[in-house]
Amino acid sequence: MKNEFPFGLLEATQLTRAGRLVEATAAIQRALRQRPMSEPGANEAAPGRVIDTEFSRVEEGNFVSGSYGCQAGTRPYKLYIPAGYAGKPMPMIVMLHGCTQTPDDFAAGTRMNALAEERGCFVLYPAQTRAANRSRCWNWFKRGDQRRDKGEPAIIAGMTREVVSRYGIDARKVYVAGLSAGGAMAAVMGTAYPDLYAAIGIHSGLAVGSAHDVPSAFAAMRGTPPPSPRGSVPASGAAPVIVFHGDRDTTVHPRNGEQVILESVDRNAASNTLSVEEGRVPGGHAYTRTFHADPKGRVILEHWLVHGAGHAWSGGSTRGSYTDPKGPDAAREMIRFFYQSERSGSVP
Repeated sequence: MKNEFPFGLLEATQLTRAGRLVEATAAIQRALRQRPMSEPGANEAAPGRVIDTEFSRVEEGNFVSGSYGCQAGTRPYKLYIPAGYAGKPMPMIVMLHGCTQTPDDFAAGTRMNALAEERGCFVLYPAQTRAANRSRCWNWFKRGDQRRDKGEPAIIAGMTREVVSRYGIDARKVYVAGLSAGGAMAAVMGTAYPDLYAAIGIHSGLAVGSAHDVPSAFAAMRGTPPPSPRGSVPASGAAPVIVFHGDRDTTVHPRNGEQVILESVDRNAASNTLSVEEGRVPGGHAYTRTFHADPKGRVILEHWLVHGAGHAWSGGSTRGSYTDPKGPDAAREMIRFFYQSERSGSVP
């Protein structure tokens, strides 16, 4: 054990000189894991710090396991680092999984890592814990987890900032997306932190302020309007939004996707409807795609209603849970929307 640590550092030095920075980092992490710990709890995340604990090969890049902690709490994460990363700024997508899911399951189902490799970006997957929610749902429906710098939003935002800083991510091109409870939390994150997230992707999710406790959460999921107006959670600004929802979703009523768009229209001062497009995936589902523009004519809202689809990630892989391969590719369309949102005002 004592001899393995220096050899690991030697390997890392050689890889660094060869310009293979990701593999060099992996070698250092392996060496550190082999080094005896002098203090109990040395692997625990200190407040405001990220600790990368494990590397594994996936697609062409690396999947890093780690943990982030702050005063609001601690959560684990997975981070996909594309093979082409060599220290230069790249975009990053923060992906928030649905209930019962894990980062690995969500990555497999959405195929986001393969797309990230193709498009050249990082993907950060914060992980909910059973201690925080027995079903691993993000607590989007709790008042204490709906506001900027409070609860889970503070943890996710802090984790995002730390990873951006550590890897030199292009801070202007950080996006957030999620499925179901993760989609609802993505709405919270994008609304509360428009200075951090440049655009939002919401799949089978709900609007900000749809609920404030468990009963109102179930009412909102059924499509029942809450007694108080939606959007009651204070918003710090607005960001472009793309929404996917199946019109046969019996878990989160598709009316919620419509509500996300309506609130986004108000927050962005966007037009009611710029254009509507009908389409069908060959051998799969039909869909209706609606565009909205801001006062300058830039497309900043997209709503994909997938006909015949239930509560599942559209165009996903059966290697993950809650996916529907027959739908349009939500992951690919979200990346396209994110990358385009700051460049073009034309209808894609």
